[in-house]
Amino acid sequence: MLLDKYLMIPVCPEQLGGLPTPRMAAEIQNDGKVLKENGDNITETFLNGAKEVLELAKLYKIKFALLKDGSPSCGSHFVYDGSFSGIKIKGEGVTARLLRKNGIKVFSEDNIEELIDDIEQD
Repeated sequence: MLLDKYLMIPVCPEQLGGLPTPRMAAEIQNDGKVLKENGDNITETFLNGAKEVLELAKLYKIKFALLKDGSPSCGSHFVYDGSFSGIKIKGEGVTARLLRKNGIKVFSEDNIEELIDDIEQD
């Protein structure tokens, strides 16, 4: 198990940005905005949460991130298409994009073995 061998810091960018748990579904739109299912624009909240995660990553000198695919924050390979119909498309969430842009390798729950290989080679 990863926790037995590696330090892991659990964070939720959406909570760090100020959203409650539970919360209404949100999806990234074609124009990059993040909207709640009711149409409210919460892009800034997602950007703020991503920035908070990046600051923590810098503080702890994080090189790798394990994120939940499909999330408008954490999707590393796919996100939902913005129609709230359950259709997945290739893409990345706000936090995944920011972490990658800053040199942090991002993985999803579907490629944990690849993450472990990268950690052990580092």
